[in-house]
Amino acid sequence: MKLSAFDFTLPENLIAQHPSPNRDESKLMVLDRKKQTITHRMFKDVLEYFDEGDVMIMNNTRVFPARLYGNKEKTGARIEVFLLRELNRESLLWDVLVDPARKIRIGNKLYFTDDDSLVAEVIDNTTSRGRTIRFLFDGSYEEFKAKITELGETPIPPYIKNLRDVVPADEDRYQTIYAKHEGAVAAPTAGLHFSRELMKRLEIKGVNFAELTLHVGLGTFRTVEVEDLTKHKMDSEQCEIDQKCADIVNKAKANKKRVCAVGTTTMRAIETSVSTGNTLKPYSGWTNKFIFPPYDFAIADSMITNFHTPQSTLLMMISAFAGHDLLMKGYQEAIKKKYRFYSYGDAMLII
Repeated sequence: MKLSAFDFTLPENLIAQHPSPNRDESKLMVLDRKKQTITHRMFKDVLEYFDEGDVMIMNNTRVFPARLYGNKEKTGARIEVFLLRELNRESLLWDVLVDPARKIRIGNKLYFTDDDSLVAEVIDNTTSRGRTIRFLFDGSYEEFKAKITELGETPIPPYIKNLRDVVPADEDRYQTIYAKHEGAVAAPTAGLHFSRELMKRLEIKGVNFAELTLHVGLGTFRTVEVEDLTKHKMDSEQCEIDQKCADIVNKAKANKKRVCAVGTTTMRAIETSVSTGNTLKPYSGWTNKFIFPPYDFAIADSMITNFHTPQSTLLMMISAFAGHDLLMKGYQEAIKKKYRFYSYGDAMLII
């Protein structure tokens, strides 16, 4: 399939600017692949689609305060530094995005505090916006991380218009309630719909939860610039699937129970580590897996996801899972019925 197959007109007013008042009360569109039907529900109705022994696989990554503001040496120009990936813990080396990029050269120093306790030096120029920087910090790694956490902002997505005056409650809502392991620069947004009450009700019904960690990077959202999808390269993201997660999932599969991937990041993680017998294997490493149609999924037989933007890699994965025609029909209906799109938007369950 070509890039143009994933284009549609998305009215700007449908890009959600804030979360729904309650996590589990967004809209839910249910796509039934067997019946080829589209049903409109509320997210908390997801309870009705799962039974005892079914499994939901969740990504327990936690968004860290990756957006810092510093000043360039000599000129004092204000520079936004977006921490993408830790390269070396001992040398405090990080891959970052800088804005405005044109002002930053190799050798430049950036100052993040008035007392110069946190300074960074640019040591490599990797892309037009990307840089590798070395932090100069006199203290332990724990103290360094505490300083970054103190100075940094949660990277609420740039299309959220109130970005500069985000209230603390908004930062809280940009984490899943089960977020544990810090390392993502964007939230695994399908999981934002789960409230504690809903998870407790699923648990009472006998639904099991399996947790893995995939630290979401900006590669997930990188624009696809080639018409031939086989030529697009995904950025690598760090991924951890432990034995406990694999055992819970494989037991459900063996018992012919429903296995639901909560989110595209979860789906990418589980499809990265599949045995020859189509079971889930433990995994620790990086994944740059890019899923687009046609694709045979090995682990999950259902998934929960948000509504994605045109021509995004996320939309391509969902198309491969739901079937392209049913998905695009669902999206046209979502636009007609004013579903909210993207991180703070509404949800879709595909069964």
